[in-house]
Amino acid sequence: MAAKTLYNPILFFLRVLLRRLTYTVYSPHRKTTTTTHIINPSKQQKHPWKEKLVNRTVVFDVEAALLRSSSSENNTFFHYFMVVALEGGGFMRGLVLLLLYPLVCCLNEEVGLKVMVMVSFFGLRREGFRVGRSVLPKHLMEDVGLEGFEMLRKGKRRVGVSCLPEVMVGAFLREYMEVEVVVGRKLKVVGGFFVGLMEEEEMVDGGGGDGAVGVGSSGRSLPHHLLSLSKEIYLVSESEKKNWHPLPKERQPKPVIFHDGRIAFKPTPRATLFMFLWLPFGLFLALFRALVFLYLPYKLAVPLLGFSGMKARIKCELPPHATTTTTSGTTGQLFVCNHRTLLDPLYISAAVERPMTAVTYSLSRLSELMSPIRTIRLTRNRDEDGRRMEAMLRVGDLVVCPEGTTCREPFLLRFSPLFAELGGGDGDRGVVPFAIHSEVGMFYGTTASGLKCLDPLFYLMNPGPCYVGKALDRVPTAGRDRVEVANRVQRAIGEALGYQCTMLTRRDKYLTLAGNEGYV
Repeated sequence: MAAKTLYNPILFFLRVLLRRLTYTVYSPHRKTTTTTHIINPSKQQKHPWKEKLVNRTVVFDVEAALLRSSSSENNTFFHYFMVVALEGGGFMRGLVLLLLYPLVCCLNEEVGLKVMVMVSFFGLRREGFRVGRSVLPKHLMEDVGLEGFEMLRKGKRRVGVSCLPEVMVGAFLREYMEVEVVVGRKLKVVGGFFVGLMEEEEMVDGGGGDGAVGVGSSGRSLPHHLLSLSKEIYLVSESEKKNWHPLPKERQPKPVIFHDGRIAFKPTPRATLFMFLWLPFGLFLALFRALVFLYLPYKLAVPLLGFSGMKARIKCELPPHATTTTTSGTTGQLFVCNHRTLLDPLYISAAVERPMTAVTYSLSRLSELMSPIRTIRLTRNRDEDGRRMEAMLRVGDLVVCPEGTTCREPFLLRFSPLFAELGGGDGDRGVVPFAIHSEVGMFYGTTASGLKCLDPLFYLMNPGPCYVGKALDRVPTAGRDRVEVANRVQRAIGEALGYQCTMLTRRDKYLTLAGNEGYV
């Protein structure tokens, strides 16, 4: 009896050890047992094994073979789940995840992953979950390694295997990395809501066939999907991954032009802790800045705002403001700028030291009430909007953002040509392009799917927000095609800022980020 009691644990240990030392996996999609041969590329010179990926189906471990993360510890994935917690669930959920971070670090990878999934996803509505499509792609793109990307691009067909939930990485891999098949963890849903649990992993057929080649890392355990879909597996060593470089923007298959969310930094544990410590002081500072904006003249407001940490470098050399009325009845000057935040017109007004009217498309009622300058809301009816803008020009200066919506990245959306029909007539004043660039370090002051009334608050909560701008040479409009004028102004602003001009519109942005056409 004693011998039997001693024998059972030894037999169990031998079985576990055997499974660890062999990579033989039975797949229900195959008729026979397949043995996977693993070759460590660190023992080969100049990695000739990479040429074996050419025109083959490449099955790769996303975290190990594409992203620059250098270990399999839970803190490697923490900032992705923090993005989900903050953007999908709010600050309180993010705080709970941060408080549990020490516990997550003490757990093994699988258990720690389950804890982060539970905190980040529990209670979120599946139908309205867009963080994986609108927020995470920017963070994932910043983590892509150039060397891993070039290696995987050699394959004819790519199958991405991830230990993260598919709703977090699927959209990024398909839309931005051109991965044909994504194999990720599935989340359980009850009544249309995530319950924070992952489904049991099931064998899938990625269509790789027996000739598929797998790519993983020697620093983490291999996902069983990678083993089941691959005939051969090659490992990238940890020392090699430490030398990987970020993927340059010019090499990206599709640049991340549109992204949503409030967080403007990589939410690592340390950075997230600093954000929560800053929040109380940031709210007080935002209130102080707002009161200065609203109630003090520019000559007093500018130095006070500078003292509070707000920076502005705007070069503005304009001829004296004309006071005579032309035969067209126009007395004001039309300013045209690209759109970065709701505060663009305020900075331009302060730079030229003139009161002016701002044209808006979807400004919240609260922002309109709090605006220190006059605003007019457009109706998206071309004739009516033209009449409103002409009426405003008869009484003073007008600033227009023809992109119709904000863009955070160095791209310019298509300029609506409506503004080009104004400012002409006798003594044509044309339009004055204004190139604007804004920088924030903690919070974005724009949103597509969140509460727009909080946009100014989040911008003013940044420790040191900065605006850089420049007034460009006046562009005549009389007797010129309105589309030609709009394109010329867009090119001028793009060249001044080093931005790339696109034909994307407000509709494209909101369809990507919010699933609607942007009508508020």
